[in-house]
Amino acid sequence: MDVRLPVIVTRTLPGARDTADGLERLGYAAILSPMLTIAETGLAPGDLMSVRHLIFTSANGVRAVAGAEISPDLTAWCVGPSTADAARAAGFATVVEGDGNAEDLARLILASHPDGPLLHIANEAAAGELVAALKSGGLEARFSAPYRTEAATSLSPEALDALAGSGPVILLLHSAKAASAVAATRAKLETAALVAISEAALAPLQRQPCRGQWIAARPNEDSLMDALQRAAAALCP
Repeated sequence: MDVRLPVIVTRTLPGARDTADGLERLGYAAILSPMLTIAETGLAPGDLMSVRHLIFTSANGVRAVAGAEISPDLTAWCVGPSTADAARAAGFATVVEGDGNAEDLARLILASHPDGPLLHIANEAAAGELVAALKSGGLEARFSAPYRTEAATSLSPEALDALAGSGPVILLLHSAKAASAVAATRAKLETAALVAISEAALAPLQRQPCRGQWIAARPNEDSLMDALQRAAAALCP
């Protein structure tokens, strides 16, 4: 790239730094502005009782239980590559990697029909749908929320400066909750191109005036970077 196009990263830490590092390698000017923070609350007593499989729909779930006494012999079912990498780094010996969203992961689990109880580990907002899908398919599943997410009240000063400039900027959206947090700040996004990991992640800002909207073909980091490259090509032909 001839121009250091600024890209605002709204993902939670520490994943936001990984994304920023990747953007810098591609020649972009990454601006950290995490719109969610993680507050760990811990597993409740008995959550892991008789569990043979853990389900992670984000790397945050893996990190939230990294300090708990969890047997590495448990199977970790992961929504995508980034989450699977976090599970392997945490010491899980058996990791099943999906390449989609929570619904795709549920279908993968149902098709495999694993023995023994499954525990979905995520924040409180994710409770219900995935476990309900597994139960409807005849599997024993339950949910635990060892952490919660808290929304930032503003974009970072560096992000606001970039949005206030006359040149184009890309706003990168990894989740609907982050997009909702951005919307709640009422920040002006007329100079921004919105690049989202999924339709759901874009939805809270879909009607916001902006320079354009791009959605990843698949809900994973690689596809998100592909969408970002398409947006950059349109902004800086």
